[in-house]
Order: sequence, then structure tokens, then C-alpha cells
Amino acid sequence: MDCKLAGIIGIANAAVRIGAALLVFLIPVVLVLHDLRDPNLRSPGIPQSAWRLHRALTPKVERWASKRIESNRAAQLSTSNISGTEWPLFGSVFYLWATESLQNAWETNHPAATVAPKEYARQAIVAAVRLVIDPQQASWVKIHWGTNYLKTENVFYRMLVIAALTSHARLTDDSQYLPMLRDQVESLSSELNASRHGILDDYPGECYPGDVLTAIAMIRRADQVLGTDHSSFLQRAVRGFQDKRLDPRGLVPYAANADRGEPLGPSRGCGNSYVGLFSPEIWPEQARQWYDLYTRFFWQEAWTATGFREFPQDLPGHDWYMDVDAGPVLKGYGFAACAFGVGAARVNGHFEHAFPLATEMFAASCPLPDGTLLVPRLLSNAADAPYLGEAAILFNLTRLPASGMSVHTGTSIPRFTFIVLFLQGGTGLLLTAHSLRGIHRWRKRADEVLTLHCHWQFGIWFCLCATGLCLLLLDHWAFALGALLAAQLLPRLRGQTPTPSSSDKV
Repeated sequence: MDCKLAGIIGIANAAVRIGAALLVFLIPVVLVLHDLRDPNLRSPGIPQSAWRLHRALTPKVERWASKRIESNRAAQLSTSNISGTEWPLFGSVFYLWATESLQNAWETNHPAATVAPKEYARQAIVAAVRLVIDPQQASWVKIHWGTNYLKTENVFYRMLVIAALTSHARLTDDSQYLPMLRDQVESLSSELNASRHGILDDYPGECYPGDVLTAIAMIRRADQVLGTDHSSFLQRAVRGFQDKRLDPRGLVPYAANADRGEPLGPSRGCGNSYVGLFSPEIWPEQARQWYDLYTRFFWQEAWTATGFREFPQDLPGHDWYMDVDAGPVLKGYGFAACAFGVGAARVNGHFEHAFPLATEMFAASCPLPDGTLLVPRLLSNAADAPYLGEAAILFNLTRLPASGMSVHTGTSIPRFTFIVLFLQGGTGLLLTAHSLRGIHRWRKRADEVLTLHCHWQFGIWFCLCATGLCLLLLDHWAFALGALLAAQLLPRLRGQTPTPSSSDKV
């Protein structure tokens, strides 16, 4: 009986490995190869992968946002926990921005056989907006700015509030939040207009001009739902991004001193990609210049990879780096710079940059059959912002060229994309072959295996597998993978299995 139980465990584990090889290695390669053929990656249009991702992400965002609002976790986080405080709200706004873009595309093409994004995603839209404006979620900015946090600088958070409320008005035709939106638009625009240099702090002593620029763009967008006109404010607001407010290369700096109106350090890739996403809709001529300078100083092509650097090429010694905004910087390439560079390039009409970046992003994301992007999910904050990575990718894929931008199509695929797909597919095939061989050996030689406390081992193995499956159903990927990997350590044997006979050898 012990031998039979050991054989069951061995064969089942081999079957799990085959399933993992299919789900994590082989099927993702097929999905990526299929998606790379989409013409909307090379030229204007929303690729089909974005529509699938939005469908898969919508119910998850709704459940997660609703649960987070009901919990008090946000109030327990410290101001130093950037991924726990900022990411949940930023991810929600990414989702809302993407939904707007998909809805606009749906209204333009009006496919008869599908439901409008704003209809099937209505509950997720409502939940995401409620999360962004929930006072409890703003606990970290209250620590910085006090109870007057909606009236005192606090540019990043207030920008998110304006963005979320604008998306809500556009997507739901519900006017309940319009008074709050109007109040935020008027108060923030007045505060920026009255500021000495046209920039304000996100947090006391911390000014990030990219957030200020995005806030200005969101104020302009809000005009469309409020019926207001901030064009004069827009013309004056550009003063915060001219002359000495720029870095020596003529680019928007990553950080600045709001009191003096001076850059603090150089421009960076994560900031430039961010600026490139929103500047074309408010200052198109300036945006063209910034994007040209960005590619001149930050675009890097090697024999393997292509993409944006986190630090400029003429600033040596920054090829390896890591922080919460940039993500990993590997051989100069910035993780965030390249990811959001996809969207920035698309908005500016440069698909010769957007396409190769998108192919690298697709290859590295590992899409699963249920629509989950495994690597972005694992790299997100599982406790506080589990869908940030996928929402960010969805946002970038749904960007379209801004009005008046000339379009340059792209065709080249970097070697990095093929290398990743080759390694991924090769690993899947090797794992499948090894597992099939393992099943064959267990079936032939299970009677010769001596196991230790086999009934106990079987019980532990069964519990680990059941736990892993339950966690998968609950969308807790990291813990589920841990449980299933632990199950692979069984059965433990008293002795080694006999040396395979010549008939077993390949």
C-alpha cells in the first residue's frame, strides 16, 4: 500500500509539472507569438490583448477595491510604505484611464457583438473611484498635510482624485461627484497659478514636476465634463517647465525645489516617460521637443535589448540601480522607463519605439490562459496593490497618438524578445519531457520504492495540493505557487530508487 501511495504522489506531481509547463511556459509563448502579429502594436489602434486583459482584470479590480475599502489596512500603513500607500490608488487610476480609452474606441467602432466597456465594468469603475477618494486611503497624506490635505499642495494625491472623478463622470454619466471635482479643479489650479514658480510639492519638501504636469493635464480634462475653461491657466502653467526649471539637457527634471524653482538632479527615464504620456495633450509643441530630447539622451540599443535608460547616456556610473519609482535598472535600461515608455511612445506617435518595447514587455509578462500576466502580478504588492502591474500595462497598451502627432510605424523586434521566448519554450519542453519520463519510471518501478511514513506523507501532500488550488482560486498566486512547489518535495524515500535498467534509458 505504501508503494502505491508513493506512486500516486510521484505520478501526480509529474502531472502537475506538465500542467505547469503548459500554463507557465508553453501556452504563454503561443499567446505572445499570436499577440505580436497584431497590427495595432505597430501602428495606431488598441491591440486585442488590451481588450482581453481588461475583461480579465475587471472583476478582480472590483472585488479587491471593495474589500480594501471595507478594511482598515490603509490606515495602518506608514508614510515610508510607498507601494502600500500610493500603488493602490495609482493602479486604480490606471484602470480608469484604460477603461476610458477602451470605451472611446468602442464608441468609435461600435462592435455590435460586444458589450460596452463602461457597462460590463460599471461596478469596477464605481469601486475604483470610491477607493481613490476614500478618506481612509488618504491616511498617509493626512500625516504629511493634516486635515486640510485636499486644499494644501499634495499634488500627487489631488491629481489622482481629479483623474478618478473625471473618469467617473465620463463613464457613468453620474453627477454625484461633480461638486467635489469642481472644488478640486478650482482649488488646485488656483494654488498652482498663485505659486511662485508654477510647481508645488507632493509631500513637504518633495516636488516631482512630472506629477505637477499630470495634474495640469487632468485639470484640462476635467473642463470637458465640468464645462469650465482653464485655457488661460494652461498657458500660464507652462512657466513651471521652461528655462531654468528644466535640467541642462532641456528636459523636465525628476525632482525639483518648489521654493526656488530649480531642478534637484538630472532628468530620469521614469519621469520622462511619465511626462511623455500627458504633455502632448496640453503643450504639443513642447512635448515634441521633449520626446526628441528624451530619445537623444536616453534611447539605447544593444545587440540584445532596446529601450529607454533610467539615467542619460552622458551620465556614467548609473547602469545598475534600484528604487521604488524606477524599479530595477539593468545595464542602464530602466524597468519603469521602458514600461511607461510604451505608452509615451504611442502617445507621441513613435511606434518605431513603442513596438519593440511592447514586444519585450509581452515576452517578459508571461500571459496565462485566464488573462493573468504572471510576472507583473508577482512583481506587484500582493498585500496592497496586487493588480498594479497589469493595470499599468493595460494603461500603456490603450494609449493612442495625441491630436496632431505624426505617426511613425514600427516593425523591428529586439533579440531580447526572441531570447526570452526561446528560453521559456525550451524550459517548458524540457520540463514536460522530464515529467513524462518520471511518470514512466514511477509506473514501472513503484513496487521497488521504500517510503518513510507514506500515509503521513500522502496526507501532507494532499493538503499542500488542496491549499495551492484554493489559493489559486482566491487569486493569491505567490502563496499558491509556494504550496504547490512544497508538494513537489514529496514523497521522501528511505533509500534511493534503484538504478534504472537499460530499458528505462533514452
